[in-house]
Amino acid sequence: MDYTYQTQGVCSMEIHFHLENDVVTNIQFIGGCNGNLKALSKVLDGWTVGQIEEKLAGNTCGRKPTSCADQLARAVKEAYSAVHA
Repeated sequence: MDYTYQTQGVCSMEIHFHLENDVVTNIQFIGGCNGNLKALSKVLDGWTVGQIEEKLAGNTCGRKPTSCADQLARAVKEAYSAVHA
């Protein structure tokens, strides 16, 4: 399933990714810190929803209460929950 998540409170505007069972691939951030988010997407390709949540949930950016990484953790959790509800 291809999924699009509208981010909140961060520089990136959207996150696109593919979810197959619990494996996340083809992560693409729209907006944000281009180089860092491309690298993050490459590193996380093939990780499970649980792995992404464990490592990235709650990560902040500066004074913001969230980050692009935290938004990704929220996005994959939401997508997984929607499919397995």
